[in-house]
Amino acid sequence: MSSTVTAIPARMSAGEWRTRCDLAACYRLVDQFGWSDLTNTRITARVPGPNDHFLINPYGLLFDEVTASSLVKIDAEGNKVEPSDSEVNSGGFAIPSALHMARPEVNCVLHSHTVAGCAVSMQKGGLLPLNQHALQVIGDIAYHDYAGTARDPGERARLLADFGDRHIMVLRNHGLLIVGASVAATFVATYRMERACAMQLAFQQSGAEFNPIDGEVVSSAYNKLRIDVPGGGNDPGRVEWLALTRKLDRIDPSYKA
Repeated sequence: MSSTVTAIPARMSAGEWRTRCDLAACYRLVDQFGWSDLTNTRITARVPGPNDHFLINPYGLLFDEVTASSLVKIDAEGNKVEPSDSEVNSGGFAIPSALHMARPEVNCVLHSHTVAGCAVSMQKGGLLPLNQHALQVIGDIAYHDYAGTARDPGERARLLADFGDRHIMVLRNHGLLIVGASVAATFVATYRMERACAMQLAFQQSGAEFNPIDGEVVSSAYNKLRIDVPGGGNDPGRVEWLALTRKLDRIDPSYKA
């Protein structure tokens, strides 16, 4: 097990170091939950402060190799703003950058290619109101048709229009895109969506007859956008995220190095 850094590096603020530790923890947890895809996909976080700076993983590292200090600081165009020997997938930052810049309340963007998420993205009906887990997120989901590369400015504009003010997007025939006001909120929203997708697949594969949920309950779920504001009563950072990082600290705290 690697040693960990407890002191904040002199070159950065306490807020940036906390964000780095949270983002590195998120990469490690995504890998532990089986949601990573080799060196593909990414999670980005906004650096606290007046500048439009963001943190992204060094391209080429597996998610379980990412540490707080290895994260690369970039601007909205994907250019490094500090010296770093690490490569950055600037093309892969096109969509996260568009979301960060268009929605100032978005401080974290998580893109995934999970089996469950991709499988649901291939279904014409998307996520279905089959169970309680689905109803927790179904009113906060947007859909976007697959259109190839995200480097096209027109494609980015269409994606933003489809996303609106929601926090979960199903990229048709591609995967999932989750945003949040914090790293904690983004990870927990991803967890909830993943569970709902996995349960849908498990039910569909069973071939069993569906026991329908009352229509008024389903309608209420579609019409309710659940926004977990940092510091609020539903803020995942108050309970779930603290528990997850405690677990990560027990397993391997090297993400804080």
